[in-house]
Amino acid sequence: MASRDEAELAARCGAAAIGLVSAMPSGPGVIDEATIADIVAGAPAGLARFLLTSRTDPARIAAQQRRTGADTLQLVDRVAPDALRSLRERLPGVSLVQVVHVRDAGAVEEAADVAPLVDAILLDSGNPDLAVKRLGGTGRVHDWTHSRTIVEEVDRPVYLAGGLRPSNVGAAIAAVRPFGVDACSGLRTRGRLDERRLRRFMRNVRKAGGGVGRPAARTDGC
Repeated sequence: MASRDEAELAARCGAAAIGLVSAMPSGPGVIDEATIADIVAGAPAGLARFLLTSRTDPARIAAQQRRTGADTLQLVDRVAPDALRSLRERLPGVSLVQVVHVRDAGAVEEAADVAPLVDAILLDSGNPDLAVKRLGGTGRVHDWTHSRTIVEEVDRPVYLAGGLRPSNVGAAIAAVRPFGVDACSGLRTRGRLDERRLRRFMRNVRKAGGGVGRPAARTDGC
């Protein structure tokens, strides 16, 4: 999200949560923390507010959460187990969502290892091992067969991200059966959240969700 207006539009269209992108090493959608705090404060009731953070130090992550007021932390880089335990102690009541970037079958083991320490897993298509890390907003689809294996083997809600748009979200839900889906660049036109794309996306989420209840849809700020 880039503004309160976009957050309100997402809520009207049926999104369960919004994503607010703080400082990143690369990629689109970054907004400053003052804007994040303003959107969080004005978000419609019932809308979960995800702070996307690239930080890995628990003290710095906790301080960022307190400045912005977000109720969920989306950890887009790898965070060490001890740091995740520290965040639990520092931020009771704040949900932790660890991003796993699906590049090959190794993502299954990575997700299984971190799952007991967090509230949910989000599968994306970045690469944290590059010299300049790509931690989201790539617009790329990854191999959904690995994502389906993670959903089947991990005892946590799993969100699917990575190149989702109105034209492929139905196929993505059918292939992966995730708890929720996360859309970003596929719902924006010339840098703005596109209401027509968003409404079409949400219609296709609802059509595809028959076997898993109501999939949660979230829109990020890219």
